[in-house]
Amino acid sequence: MPRTAKLQSLDPHTPMFAQFKEKTGPIVLANTFFVPKERTESFLALFRRQAEFVKAQPGFVSLQMHKGTADSQLLMNVAVWESTEALATAFGGPEFQRMAAEFPDDVVSYPHIFEQIDV
Repeated sequence: MPRTAKLQSLDPHTPMFAQFKEKTGPIVLANTFFVPKERTESFLALFRRQAEFVKAQPGFVSLQMHKGTADSQLLMNVAVWESTEALATAFGGPEFQRMAAEFPDDVVSYPHIFEQIDV
């Protein structure tokens, strides 16, 4: 049985699950995935199932998936949520955890939560 995708932190000072403690919103979850080429289609099939579940969760706003250019093995999900609480509730639920466990262990996920700032 495959293990879940590996989670890596983009910023070692603020790991993903520590970010759930920050009560703020709206937020953007940017999740970059390293997906071996031979797994891209199966990964996207699993991700689409997971996305259908996520889109029905309270506090969900929008979701987009992007593919790296120039034959890259990177995919990036950008999801907007009303709050960190809504995101944490959706991700912490048993249905989401069951689906997340289906991703193969050679997929590496780099999730991070962001807030919009004025520039």
